[in-house]
Amino acid sequence: MKKRIVVLTGAGVSAESGFATFRDTGGLWEQYDVNDVASIEGWYRNRQLVLDFYNQRRAQLETAKPNDAHLAIAALEKSYDVEVITQNVDNLHERAGSTRVLHLHGELTKVRPENGIYDRTASEAEVIDVGYKPVMLGDLAPNGSQLRPHIVFFGEAVPNIEKAITLVERADILLIVGSSLQVYPAAGLYRYAPIDCPIYVIDPKPVPISDSRVTFIQNVATKGMKEFVEMLG
Repeated sequence: MKKRIVVLTGAGVSAESGFATFRDTGGLWEQYDVNDVASIEGWYRNRQLVLDFYNQRRAQLETAKPNDAHLAIAALEKSYDVEVITQNVDNLHERAGSTRVLHLHGELTKVRPENGIYDRTASEAEVIDVGYKPVMLGDLAPNGSQLRPHIVFFGEAVPNIEKAITLVERADILLIVGSSLQVYPAAGLYRYAPIDCPIYVIDPKPVPISDSRVTFIQNVATKGMKEFVEMLG
């Protein structure tokens, strides 16, 4: 029976693909106010601004390519039972070949009705895949309401967090790549790993975890994944 590796990824795994991160120096938060473009209040205050922001991100994603870290994570499936939990809204894991990806914060290439009830029990039928196309004010869902990004805005619940917890609870190895572990509830997921589960953290900056199970690989995602694979043997 294959060992189960659960991989939690953050913005750092996509940074080397040229996909702009939010918190790093020069990141998106320095160009935009989070309350304007990534909160539910911002959406209702100025839908046009929010749509424009995510249209830009979608266009950027179309030209981005999976990097060696994405490819290395996908390649783990050859020898391990791999589940990817990502805080990222891009589709680079899927494009790299990962077959089981759980998106905690939504998906950039999808939209849904703004008045839809979307929680962990909701039907995915109301979620529409638009690919990399722009979504405009006045673009309506089949139910007649404005389409909004299929993104978990600040101020909204994280529908998939319970499923993520269940995955981490069953992990034989937990690998955290490119996450600063500053955004909750995702930041607390590692605490659900079994007591005998080794935890590996790949990030070029110190990550605030104090846990005897943790092995730190202080490097960018592409180089850190090479080190991790070598450790696996």
